[in-house]
Amino acid sequence: MRYVLTVGVILAVAIGIAGIVLGEADDSPGLQLLGVVLVIGAVAFGVRNVRGGS
Repeated sequence: MRYVLTVGVILAVAIGIAGIVLGEADDSPGLQLLGVVLVIGAVAFGVRNVRGGS
């Protein structure tokens, strides 16, 4: 189950980075912010997952 969550975190980070890049290209601060929030949330969830927190 932990591997599925890790793949989900990696996918969320990739989507967040794509949102940041596309927001930069379109000059959209809202899309950039959503991308940053998604990346930060996914990284925090991933760290919690690796450390074994509940």
